[in-house]
This record gives sequence, C-alpha cells and structure tokens, in this order.
Amino acid sequence: MSMFFFPFWFLLLLLAPLWLMLIYFNLIATSFAALGLSPEAAFWLLVAVVLGSAVNIPIWRERVVQPGRARRLGFLLFYSEPPVVSERVLAVNLGGAVIPVLLALYLLQRAPLGPSLAGAAVMTVLAKALARPIYGRGIAMPLLLPPLAAAVLGIMLGGQNAAPVAYVSGVLGTLVGADLLNLGRIRTLGAQVVSIGGAGVRDGIFLVGMVAALIPAL
Repeated sequence: MSMFFFPFWFLLLLLAPLWLMLIYFNLIATSFAALGLSPEAAFWLLVAVVLGSAVNIPIWRERVVQPGRARRLGFLLFYSEPPVVSERVLAVNLGGAVIPVLLALYLLQRAPLGPSLAGAAVMTVLAKALARPIYGRGIAMPLLLPPLAAAVLGIMLGGQNAAPVAYVSGVLGTLVGADLLNLGRIRTLGAQVVSIGGAGVRDGIFLVGMVAALIPAL
C-alpha cells in the first residue's frame, strides 16, 4: 500500500506550486474581468503584465563618485584607495507600473471623475503615510491595508462603478503617495537601481489595483 500511495502524494507535492500559481493568475484575470474587460482582453492584459514585469525602463541616471581615501601604514608609508565610480538608476517597471497606470487612465473614461480623483487623493495620503524606505531595496509598504482601503473607497464613492473607482483610486494613489512623493529619498536608499513597480505582479501598485477591483465586485 505504501508503495502505491507514495507516487501519488509525490505527484501532488510536485503539482502544488503549479496549482497555486494557476489559482493566483485566475484571481488576477477575474479582477480584470470585474473591471468590465472581456475574457480575451483580460487574458492578454495578464500576459502583458507578466512579460512586462521583466522590463525596467530607465527614466533617470545619476553618476555617483565615492572619493578615495589615504591610509597611513607606517611612518613614511601610505596606502591610497582609489575613488569608486558607479551609477544610480531610477526606472519604471512595464508590468508593475506602466500597464496598471494605463489601465487606470483608460477606466477614467467609464468611472465618475470626481469620486475617482477624491479616492485617489485619499489613497495618496494613506500610501504616503504607510510607505517606508528600506536600505538597499527601495520603498516598501504593507500590501493588505491599501487594497482594503481602496475597496472601501470604491464602495463608498463609486456606487455602481465601485470596481473602476477602486482601481483608479488604488493605482494612482499608490503611485503618487508611495513612489512619486518619495523620490527624494532615492539617494538615501543605497540601491544602484530603484524600479517603480519593479516587482511586477507582486508590486504594491499592481496588487492594490487588482485586489481593489476584485473586492467590490464580489
């Protein structure tokens, strides 16, 4: 009996990550469909986001020079460390920021402008308050509270248009509050490359928009 069940459980163990990934991507496609997109459009949008998450578009570069130092090794001996020249790059991720923002701007055509902008303003203040710089990595923020806040704003302000209002509020508010308003901290992060939306389908901008669109539609 044990020899019969071992391959079965071993197969389940191997397929579990694939099964979880399919559930995750089905959730994303469902949230896109909740925004009024056709199944075909939701599928291709998901493909574009996944492939675009590997593309970082540089938008700003800065040359960084760390001056050399001279150290005394003895009474007449000195050791000189040469200066180190590097480059600091600010980039925007195609799948994690550009595509969600373009979708948010597209949804503004069918979402009420006033509630959408009001929700984005509230999300901007919230994202700014929650965003924290992490040395060597970039700007981070909790992933659960902002999506829930955007969903509540969508329900309160959007009425029948709760899903697009929540998406627009979540994406634009997070982009402005967590990323754009913290650009001045780039020099203190110690990272050579800082990418807005650089985690692709795991980034705050994308996840806030996805969950915010899904929750009001349930």
